[in-house]
Amino acid sequence: MARAGLAPPTVSTGELATDAAPATRWRPPGYWPFVVPALIVVVGVIVFPWAFTLWMSLHEWKVGSAPAFVGLSNYARLPTDPRFLDAVWQTLLYTALSVVLPLILGTLAACVFHARFPLRGFLRGVFILPMMATPVAIALVWTMMFHPQLGVLNYLLSLVGIPAQLWVFHPATVIPSLVLVETWQWTPLVMLIVLGGLAALPTEPYESAQIDGASLWQVFRHITLPLVAPFLFVAAMIRMIDAVKSFDIIFAITQGGPGTASETINIYLYSVAFAYYDVGYGSAIAVVFFLLIIALAAALLVVRKRTQGAVG
Repeated sequence: MARAGLAPPTVSTGELATDAAPATRWRPPGYWPFVVPALIVVVGVIVFPWAFTLWMSLHEWKVGSAPAFVGLSNYARLPTDPRFLDAVWQTLLYTALSVVLPLILGTLAACVFHARFPLRGFLRGVFILPMMATPVAIALVWTMMFHPQLGVLNYLLSLVGIPAQLWVFHPATVIPSLVLVETWQWTPLVMLIVLGGLAALPTEPYESAQIDGASLWQVFRHITLPLVAPFLFVAAMIRMIDAVKSFDIIFAITQGGPGTASETINIYLYSVAFAYYDVGYGSAIAVVFFLLIIALAAALLVVRKRTQGAVG
């Protein structure tokens, strides 16, 4: 409060304008020196390679010759390429099986390992060992196991009276055989994700179900499955992205064979770009492959949204 008899100091309009001007002037944020290096890395590692890939996809460019602009001709060639169409179908089949089977088996394993029993921690550690191995080592081991004459898988089948199989050496069984390897390696990942979800679930619904006399299947169907659905979605998204771009296991075991029976988009892209040296067409395949991954991820998001709406 101003003292009686004392007038408040007066400030001229010119002084206010002079004092406000520096406040409205733009100044670079103080953190920009820390952001610029990260932006340079993002542009150099992500933005530039994709921009250069798009540029190459618009050119007819084979190694040893100068690039020639052809517009969308490389993209127009894709629908008429039977080998590419087969690769798309085989990629979708391989991805679907490599997502569904680990989800089912991983959820079952998570429910088993969530219960308390002796040596549970040790068995959990043993169960996740396949996830820690390198893909090439896994491929070499499974290649020996798949051998029609010397492989251990056919020996095990003979013990129960099942005839020997050709596994990865026959076009009809090569995709399921490769999915078997993928499922063996990545089911532990799904188990860990679902197991974390089970550990975070409330106990009250289970206690109420036990009082009401619900069976194990009813508890799983109406309580466990809806509650762990968000964790299953995360696991499905991770597995889908990983499976659709799988390369090392397939290439090390079959190299896309026999013939082209296990040739996914990734394998075909590698052949076009690094075996046939058709960089322009290979770049077009890479762009379409990237769009396919985005489409599959968007479809999974739509399924999740509809599922949540149905549950709600």
